[in-house]
Amino acid sequence: MSTAHLGLLSVVLLFLLVFLRLPIAFAMIFVGTAGYAYFINPGAAFIKLGTDMFNNATIYTLSVIPMFLLMGLFLGTSGLGRQLFKAFNSWLGHISGGLAIASIGACAFFAAVSGSVIGTTATIGKVAVPEMLAHRYKETFAAGTVAAGGTLGILIPPSSVLIIYGALTEESIGKLLIAGILPGIVTAVLLALAAWLQVKINPSLGPTAPNAALKEKLESVKLIWPVPVIFAISMGGIYLGAFTATEGGAVGAFLSLLYALLTKQVNWNSFTGALKETSNVVAMIFLVIIGGVIYGHFLTATRIPLMMRDAIIALDLAPLLLVTFIFVCYFVAGFFMDAMAVIVILTSLFYPLVISAGYNGIWFGVITILMVNIGFLTPPVGAVSMVTASVTNIRVETVFKGVTPYWLALILATFINILFPQIATFLPGLMK
Repeated sequence: MSTAHLGLLSVVLLFLLVFLRLPIAFAMIFVGTAGYAYFINPGAAFIKLGTDMFNNATIYTLSVIPMFLLMGLFLGTSGLGRQLFKAFNSWLGHISGGLAIASIGACAFFAAVSGSVIGTTATIGKVAVPEMLAHRYKETFAAGTVAAGGTLGILIPPSSVLIIYGALTEESIGKLLIAGILPGIVTAVLLALAAWLQVKINPSLGPTAPNAALKEKLESVKLIWPVPVIFAISMGGIYLGAFTATEGGAVGAFLSLLYALLTKQVNWNSFTGALKETSNVVAMIFLVIIGGVIYGHFLTATRIPLMMRDAIIALDLAPLLLVTFIFVCYFVAGFFMDAMAVIVILTSLFYPLVISAGYNGIWFGVITILMVNIGFLTPPVGAVSMVTASVTNIRVETVFKGVTPYWLALILATFINILFPQIATFLPGLMK
């Protein structure tokens, strides 16, 4: 069997194992190690397995992941999700689709201190959906809005998925985090516009709430000051080069814990619970990264990425057509696989191609997240839609129906960032 055939077979086997619900990390470790054993010899494969595990588990920059996860969990225990929704609702609730727009705004702000799409969706969903239903919003519209807003959790920094992308590609994690700011704002605005347009077209989706008094609006702002302050110190320090991404995460986690202690919203059980949840998530993420590296090394040895590059270059596609082709691959894969599987497998395939074609790796990381976000909502897997259904006790079919209009907003956000890459590269370009 030729190396090309072996590489293609490994891709098919990997997709099959993921489709059969084997965790993506173990699927990649198994396929990568088995491929090396066949391609070289079993002894070399097991030596490679051990060294890759140790080397990647001890990468200093990956210590940023538990720091940012702790930051979000500490603030989540302090009731910040409810305060964010209340603040945005007081300012925006009186306009068409105001409660839905407030939910998206709350998701965007919580994403700025969370780093987790699941955490953002669960925290805001528990608060926003019952409130919208109480104001006679349609169940489909309410659930779909929160699910769509939750996707901002992996785009607006700190983003654990951008960190994974950085680990897989060896791009600067600090620059990747900063790169997500402007695209995240653009995406949040487009999601809010989609909510507003839906209610304008069909007012029965969500009645307009009464306008809050100015005093109530000003008081609500006082409740959410930790978000901009902690975000400015943590991300601002990274942007200015005052400290590394890991140090920025540690500062953010410390300030979040300090705020939770000062507001007396954390106790020993919630503190240890946050540590336990962080440990579980970090273990899963590290396994995914290790699996991605092992499989990526094997795939490179089979020369599949190089042959794909040569084949696509031979087609002489225009740059926009090339990126559109990659977008379609991500979009289709999102229908059948978990978003984490999509990003790890396809990044191994397409990143070398994108770089060899002269594209910016930081920009492609942001585009990757935007494409993965669509998969987070898409049936039958749709992890964010599943989480929304779970925390709100709404049928998952209802959530899937509600997110459909927001697909268009996410697709539009993706193509805006494709056509105007400066949105993603401007801020990182100013960093030292």
